[in-house]
Order: sequence, then C-alpha cells, then structure tokens
Amino acid sequence: MSGKAWPFEKWEGLGNDFIVVEGLPMSVELARTLCDRRFGIGADGVLVVRVDPEAAPRMQVWNADGSRPEMCGNGLRCVAAWLVDHGRVATGDGLRIQTDAGERRCDIVAAGPDLYQVTVDMGRARLTGPLVIPAEGAKGAEVQEHRFTCVDMGNPHAVTFAPHPPKAIDTLAPRVATLPPEGTNVELCRMTGPRRIEVLVWERGVGRTLACGTGACAVAAVACDQGLTPYGEPLDVVLPGGALTIQVAAGTRALTMRGPARRVFVGEVVTA
Repeated sequence: MSGKAWPFEKWEGLGNDFIVVEGLPMSVELARTLCDRRFGIGADGVLVVRVDPEAAPRMQVWNADGSRPEMCGNGLRCVAAWLVDHGRVATGDGLRIQTDAGERRCDIVAAGPDLYQVTVDMGRARLTGPLVIPAEGAKGAEVQEHRFTCVDMGNPHAVTFAPHPPKAIDTLAPRVATLPPEGTNVELCRMTGPRRIEVLVWERGVGRTLACGTGACAVAAVACDQGLTPYGEPLDVVLPGGALTIQVAAGTRALTMRGPARRVFVGEVVTA
C-alpha cells in the first residue's frame, strides 16, 4: 500500500467516539470515509490536533457527514487526555486548548492506563430565545406545538423539558435540527431527581448519539434558568452513554463539565 501513514487513536467519551489524529490534512470526503462504520474506521467525528510550541494546542472537529462544528465537549476531554498521554504538554493542570468557539481550560483530575477523568471550563451558556414548531397533525391534537429553548454553547442547541416519548428523538428531533439555517443540536430532557436529568441527544451532522458534552451543558443551563435545579450545585446529566457532572454558576452561567475520556485502540490512516 503506497501513501503516507498517519498514526491515529480511537477515543471515546461516554460512547461519543472520535478518531484523534495530529496534523492530518482533512476534507469533507475524508471525514465521511474515516467515520463510516462499515467501510472506514467508524466514529462520530474526527479530531485533528495541531501542536504549536508558541501557542496553545488547537482542536479542529469534523462531523461524520463532513460538516465542521465549532465545539465538542466530549472531544475536548479526549484531546486533553491525548495531549497529556503523549507528553505534548508540560502538565494536565490548567491545560488550554484552542477551538473554533474559543480557548477552553482543561484539568486532568485522574489518569490511568487509557482512561482519564477530565474537568473542562466550558465557557458561558447564552440563552438566545425560544424555538416553537407546530406539532404534526396539530389540529385537534392534545399537543399543539413543541417549545424549545435555544442555547449558544459556542455551537447551537435546542433544549426542551416538555414530556416526549423516547421515539421523538428519531422523529421530532430531526425536524427541529434543520429549522435554523445553520442547523442545531437537539436535547430532549426530563428531571429524574433534584439534581439529576436524563437526556436524549440528536447531534447536528451526526444524528442520534450516546452523549454530547456541550449538549449536557446547555441542558444544565436551561434547567437552572427554569428553576428546575439550583445554580452552583453539581448536577448529574445522564445520557445514553453515561453521566457527566455539570455545574452552572449563578449570574454568569459559566459552566464546568467533568467526565471520562478513554482510548479504545490505535492504528494508521494511509493517504495518497
């Protein structure tokens, strides 16, 4: 086989899985090929890491469909762990990583063979307004409309705590995801305790996923804003792939997220 070999590692955060590779020149088609679960490596996305001795490392995210999201919370934890694991940064405390949504601080709070616990300063949640869509077959129906709260976490989210059946993540969420011109991620939520929320996620450019870090933060911000849970307290956001611990500061809506990052396997990508 001819071409250049690029070492990669497969990482996951709560089942949200990524191909982590340093410096690989990317394209829409290559992202689609690598993420294909039958004909490629298989992943929700590709995380391209660029290390510059004169600046903070940079993470560039490519979705499975070749689109480019601004941020990825689960991916950020994986990249932080990769940087520390490879000795590309001096310390895992106060590690700063550049993203298209701005610089984020990460702290490695636990490290073991292939498994890390990472706390991330996720910046501030910005609630940008309601999103209301009519229910399908709404005339005479019990539910006339679906109401979501739009949240900017550096990438867009639409969050609802209205009761929905689990199948709505595959029926309603795709409709909502395409309403804004730039698209949006969608979270269907329900409170299951004073500081516990269960969430189903539909990610823009990917579809239904097991977890979304920025989505968990958006959900926590909306829950606090609506008085469903208190500001300043650790909150468990439970996704299909597992739980993240989120804390929302009163007044600023600044968020911290804690969760795992795990290396699954290593390999090589060969390009022409």
